[in-house]
Amino acid sequence: MAVVESDKAALAVEFCGLKLATPLVLLSGCVGFGEEYTRVQGFSNADAGAVCLKGTTLEARLGNPTHRVYEASSGMLNAIGLQNPGARHVVDGILPSLDFSETRYIANIAGATLEQYAEVARVFDDSPIDAIEINISCPNVRAGGQQFGNDPEMSARVVAVCRAVTDKPLITKLSPNQTDIAKCARRCIDAGTSAFSVMNTLAGMAINIETRQPQLGNNQGGLSGPAIKPVALLKVHQVYQVARPHGVPIIGQGGVQTAGDAIEFMLAGASAVGVGTALFYDPLVCPKINAGLLEYLVRHDLKSVTELTGKLVLNGTP
Repeated sequence: MAVVESDKAALAVEFCGLKLATPLVLLSGCVGFGEEYTRVQGFSNADAGAVCLKGTTLEARLGNPTHRVYEASSGMLNAIGLQNPGARHVVDGILPSLDFSETRYIANIAGATLEQYAEVARVFDDSPIDAIEINISCPNVRAGGQQFGNDPEMSARVVAVCRAVTDKPLITKLSPNQTDIAKCARRCIDAGTSAFSVMNTLAGMAINIETRQPQLGNNQGGLSGPAIKPVALLKVHQVYQVARPHGVPIIGQGGVQTAGDAIEFMLAGASAVGVGTALFYDPLVCPKINAGLLEYLVRHDLKSVTELTGKLVLNGTP
């Protein structure tokens, strides 16, 4: 069921000054550039408050060798490798085809150097995109391939160079593959991030025992889906403790399949909730989640989903 007029006030949230029709956000890499699922009968981008476009780099990329996706227990490993047509093509050739009255659209940017991040952010700044998500889980070619997102100082520097070239909301996508995600969040707030998406995929591997080779052409990939939800909930809770005093909102993500999952993330501190892997086996999952959220609000005599954010009770103490 689609969101009807009488339900809009209950599901609407404000995120970085943007009004989202529902707290659901379709995650980057799961819906292409906003058009991938529109061919599915009954699917509508309007069932989500926002859509994150596929990860985009300055120049076009072909991505990793196959195989790129592998089904794991209660989840999925992927190593797409940021295949994309380049930032300028997305802005000039894809954004004009999107219906910006239907939902909010968020660019997802990546780079191998600080200069590349800044240039991609500058390209999207001169576009109708509503916000920019920074994928800091990319190798820094000047630091021997270490991921930006695993170093709080480098993460903050990425945020800072992007903030210097755009006034659009910046959403920093934090990696779970680091020692202290809260420390990284603090540094990114100081550098000017507007929000966080928590969390990116967990690093993982699968092996073919007959060939004795990794199942993925890239050897390793990112694990998403229900298997990572407990980890993601904890990371959202940890980042919320840092972000709340500064009014920095969070998109909670990792294994969301049901309204119950979405509610858990909001209780842990998320203002919005990302839906990703679930779309691959149920493209119509968003209206089901929306309906479940509305049912929960009625059952608990709540007027808005915003009343759920951060309401987790720990050991009987708010």
